[in-house]
Amino acid sequence: MTDRQVRGQAAEQHAAAFLAARGLVEVQRNYRVRGGEIDLIMRDREHLVFVEVRYRSRSDFGGAAASVTPTKQARLALAAQHYLQRSGSQAPCRFDVVALQADQPPQWIRDAFQPG
Repeated sequence: MTDRQVRGQAAEQHAAAFLAARGLVEVQRNYRVRGGEIDLIMRDREHLVFVEVRYRSRSDFGGAAASVTPTKQARLALAAQHYLQRSGSQAPCRFDVVALQADQPPQWIRDAFQPG
């Protein structure tokens, strides 16, 4: 694995533990389809939560949260739609972002965006 992949995996582990400590239950990690990927799929009571984990070592260019662009949102929505069709789930859903920046506490953005 590359250094970037190792850092990404560590960030996802940190985010999963952070969310689990707040009552969310991990359903799946790294759900991939052609054209999109979901870092974490969690359950928050009755909601299915699709989580994008973003890590930045520096806050240049707006930091971790600002890096979830409309293109990235569309890819997440595509992967989520595929997951829902494949799983047959009828649960209400939302898209959250966990932004991690060096030497700062995680920033959890619930219902970060609505798919367009």
